[in-house]
Amino acid sequence: MDIGPKILALIMIDAMPHNKLKEYNIILASASPRRQQFFNEMGIDTKVDPIYMDETYPDHLKSAQISDYLAELKASGYKAKLGNRDILITSDTVVWHNHKSLAKPADEVEAFGMLKTLSNDWHEVITSVCFTTNTRQQTENHCTRVKFSELTEEEIWHYIKNYNPFDKAGGYGIQDWIGLVGIEEIQGSYTNVVGLPTQLVYKTLMTMVS
Repeated sequence: MDIGPKILALIMIDAMPHNKLKEYNIILASASPRRQQFFNEMGIDTKVDPIYMDETYPDHLKSAQISDYLAELKASGYKAKLGNRDILITSDTVVWHNHKSLAKPADEVEAFGMLKTLSNDWHEVITSVCFTTNTRQQTENHCTRVKFSELTEEEIWHYIKNYNPFDKAGGYGIQDWIGLVGIEEIQGSYTNVVGLPTQLVYKTLMTMVS
């Protein structure tokens, strides 16, 4: 039997590996439009149900330990609500520089201080993603090293005054103006710096439903 090109295309689309995920309810507990956009672009349907909480952590935690802890903490209050076909995704991003975590800046002065210290230096961006079902929990993280060129005070203030760095760890977004003009080099996943290590997320989800 000769299969027409349109029918063949539909068969191929239906056989796409990520279509296995359609049998599950993927719950994205994040208000980040960047993370939501990544899932849309990966073709993964999600229910967006943000979790708001006080993002404090024990002082002894360092680097990826912080983001792992917070990603798992965000899932803790939701786990009892999960059904058999639910997969909850929670995440957290840490900017780590000079043995210190740079969180979201509270105001312009704090944002300026963060960018000033990141100028002409390397730092690490670590995103942890926690995958939770009603029977298991798995946390993965990815670290990307980022190098800023030397930023002038005028460039830093221009960015702060004209963009919105206050909802971003480290006080900047790599996809923003300052990323385009100020970042010299990255080692690791670009999407991780934006807010989600997409390849790691896709690979982990596919492993969970296979």
